[in-house]
Amino acid sequence: MVRSYFRHGPTEVFGLVCSASSNSIFDGKLAYVPALEDVLVWDVKRGTMAAMWHESGHRAEVTYILRSPKPDVFAVGYSDGSIRLWSASSGSVITAFNGHKKAVTALAFDQDGSRLASGSQDTDLIIWDVVAEAGLYRLRGHRDQITAIKFLDISANVPSTSSTSGSTFVVTTSKDSFLKVWDLSTQHCVQTTIAHRSEVWSLDVNPEKTLIFTGSSEGEMKVWRIDSEALSEGLKESESGEITKMIRPVTTIPLSSKHRVSQLSFHPRLQYLAVQSHDRSVEIFRVRTEEEIRKKQARREKRVREKKKEKGQKEPDMGDEGNEEEQEVDLVELFTPYLIVRSSGKIRSFDFGGEAAADAKGSTHIFLALGSNALEVQNIPPPPRSRGNPPEATRLYTLGLPGHRTDIRTLSLSSDDMLLASASNGSLKIWNIKTTACIRTLDCGHAICSTFLPNDRQIVVGTKNGEILIYDLASASLVDTVKAHTGTLWSMHIRPDGCGLITGGADKDVKFWDIEEKQFNEDDPRSTTISSLVHARTLKMTDDVLSVRYSPNGKLLAVSLLDSTVKVFYQDSLKFFLSLYGHKLPVLSMDISHDSKLIVTCSADKNVKIWGLDFGDCHRSIFAHDEPIMQVAFEKESHYFWTVSKDKMVKYWDGDKVGVVLICSSPISVTSLVNLMSISVLFQFEKIQTLEGHHGEVWALAVSNRGDFVVTGSHDKSIRIWEKLDDPLFLEEERERDLEKLYDGNLAETMNRNDDHVGIDWGANGGDSSGTQEQAEVAQVTKQTTETLMAGEKIMEALDVADADLALLAEFEAAKSGLNEAQISVLPAPARNPLLAMQGLEAEEYVLQVIEKVPPTALQDALLVLPFNNVLSLMRYLDEWARRGWNIVLVSRILFFTLRTHHHQIVTNRVMRTTLIPLRKHLRDALRKQKETMGYNLAALQYIQRQNEAQRTAKFYEEESFDEERVKARIAEGKKRKRVVV
Repeated sequence: MVRSYFRHGPTEVFGLVCSASSNSIFDGKLAYVPALEDVLVWDVKRGTMAAMWHESGHRAEVTYILRSPKPDVFAVGYSDGSIRLWSASSGSVITAFNGHKKAVTALAFDQDGSRLASGSQDTDLIIWDVVAEAGLYRLRGHRDQITAIKFLDISANVPSTSSTSGSTFVVTTSKDSFLKVWDLSTQHCVQTTIAHRSEVWSLDVNPEKTLIFTGSSEGEMKVWRIDSEALSEGLKESESGEITKMIRPVTTIPLSSKHRVSQLSFHPRLQYLAVQSHDRSVEIFRVRTEEEIRKKQARREKRVREKKKEKGQKEPDMGDEGNEEEQEVDLVELFTPYLIVRSSGKIRSFDFGGEAAADAKGSTHIFLALGSNALEVQNIPPPPRSRGNPPEATRLYTLGLPGHRTDIRTLSLSSDDMLLASASNGSLKIWNIKTTACIRTLDCGHAICSTFLPNDRQIVVGTKNGEILIYDLASASLVDTVKAHTGTLWSMHIRPDGCGLITGGADKDVKFWDIEEKQFNEDDPRSTTISSLVHARTLKMTDDVLSVRYSPNGKLLAVSLLDSTVKVFYQDSLKFFLSLYGHKLPVLSMDISHDSKLIVTCSADKNVKIWGLDFGDCHRSIFAHDEPIMQVAFEKESHYFWTVSKDKMVKYWDGDKVGVVLICSSPISVTSLVNLMSISVLFQFEKIQTLEGHHGEVWALAVSNRGDFVVTGSHDKSIRIWEKLDDPLFLEEERERDLEKLYDGNLAETMNRNDDHVGIDWGANGGDSSGTQEQAEVAQVTKQTTETLMAGEKIMEALDVADADLALLAEFEAAKSGLNEAQISVLPAPARNPLLAMQGLEAEEYVLQVIEKVPPTALQDALLVLPFNNVLSLMRYLDEWARRGWNIVLVSRILFFTLRTHHHQIVTNRVMRTTLIPLRKHLRDALRKQKETMGYNLAALQYIQRQNEAQRTAKFYEEESFDEERVKARIAEGKKRKRVVV
């Protein structure tokens, strides 16, 4: 008998404003911030969420966000090493790149957004072609995590006759203290400099592209000068035999703090440099103009002359004064401290808003993403014209209400499942479950536990200092504070009849409270009534009380103690009934089933135990999680229960024994009966499902009263709803799916480990593919994932199906060769593959259709999976596609990659000549046709452009009274001159 369940899936995630896993982007109106695995778009001024970028099935945390020069495109790096390009208008993924083995820590676009450079914790630098959606090459050289990347655009300083193109150099910094310059044209590092004595964390280039600023973990900021001439000439030796340095150290700018310089950023328009070297502040430097520096130098020289005059020394002549005025400007004088922006919490990142974040008065805005799940926008005033009070930044907007500042420690649901209360250290929030909107935010102490009172109008919160706080939801106010315990109040539970409350604390007391109704305003008899707590009795225990729980029938009371035992008492007389012992560490939470027959306990020893309340026997002990289990709860009206743990997992369990009824028409042996009983034991107390999604320890759990969803709260400050779906779940299928996932993951990891040191052209040019791959500075961008393995298997299956179909057709044609027409007419047609017959496709069309469905970013990795016999078969299909002119771009891409990868095998295989020679001819013919088509279209477009300009010229001649010079000037104003580097 197969038992089925209903699958649970994530439906809502809320409570997040901004997670501390990544930087944030601000455009003056909208803020693009990380929210664990998602990206949220906030309208900061209105305090509303404009969009959420979510990809179903992807659970890796966001680690870096970068906006492309194309405003609608954003690059987002994740902790699993993947990079996704998102469209801001549609909120969908444009393409995904997989190449890094660890989390992405730095991203950079080139000037036109056609190339993307990414750095990771795996110390590799990868250059991606955004247009072709493929990785170009992997650059190795750093010994630790790459922290910052910048493209160096030298096109403005290169002569028009130079052969050097812009943005061919990339500068990177790393935690290995190195600053490296990479030449992308030669794909090698051309300069390595020890930038600081410790880890380098930040990097930026000034708007003029002449200076580089770096910040270290020791609070030091250095300035480096870019030698544009050396960059344009490339790597050369000087007359003395030394290699020309492209970046030279200039000076060190002192900072007000000696903490780690975690971020450097220039304002895109105004003369500001922002430096974050403290947890709660950002130091703003103002870039002085040359006129201001000359005035300062003149004042300094004037003071020197006055001092010399007072001492009776001779004043310098005018010639000396003129030479002093022409002295060079010191960079330390160029960057002067302007003001310090202070925030209400630890700053994770900041961003200038650009053009949209400035007003007409000359002030600008700075956006702060805080590590406490909040956002701030502050205003930086313009420089004052006169000396007076120093300028100060003012806070414009704050966004923090939709989330907690600290860990969510407790959750509770109202009786109708419409409201959710979440509490943390400092705040209590009430949420609407349907809309996930925060409808109340109340101040509280360090909350540990909470529950709604039976009327759902008040909520009770237990705090770390032993107080019971009673809040009225209608008035959003604290109506009563009861000093219940002298130690931490760890647990509370409503009596089943709704007339009482029980609490347990670290003072070894279990206290019973009666719930009484009283007038909110005693002087006004018509005022609303509120619930109050009256102490009834106290049960003294021998150790700290960690959890208390009533049985649903109201007869028993369970108390868990710090000595790892659970004591069960009769509720009315408080007479001792049972002692449940077996846990090795204290029981942190427990729950009793709806029929009062089972009690489930979870402990810090990572085990869950299911006990019977009739005799106190342990039905089953389960090693449930890899970390301490924080809470357990039964699903309503069933023996299914939920557990949450510090291992970030939420698990769903079956607490029932499966009954097996044996109906035998014939006698059965004792051995067979024992075997059947052992089989039935396998179906006892099964784990139903594991739900992954949280990125931190899961502290809190609340199960709905209808049993159709469960809510969890975590250290990552997110609240997640897991809803019961209509999709049935079978345990055997779930176990097989988990094993397949584990196998594919191990296989991909093994393949990635084998390919980790493969050079970019390791199979070509007669290179040795076995000796020196570890030293390869340039490597291929490959990473096998479950998706690429599946794509490779689909290509192999398509090739096998197509080869078999072509073989059948070849046999049929061979059979027809020696027959006459009458015999051919009665000859049965070959039985084609059902896939091809159903779609009415030829074998070549079917293979092309399968390959076209593979994402371009996964195509190369999928082709690496193919064995060589499938590669030979694929080459024959490439020849046929080229002959018919089908998708020549894809054919060329597959052919070039295949030749580069399997070069040795192909050149040593004589059979390949019969395939490669016609393939070369057909592909050249197809490419020539495409070239002619493109040339024809380009000529047509140029003709249309000339016709348009002629019509505009004639129109201007009519308007300007045939003044040719004025007409040409008007036409030139409307054109943007673009420089072309040959």
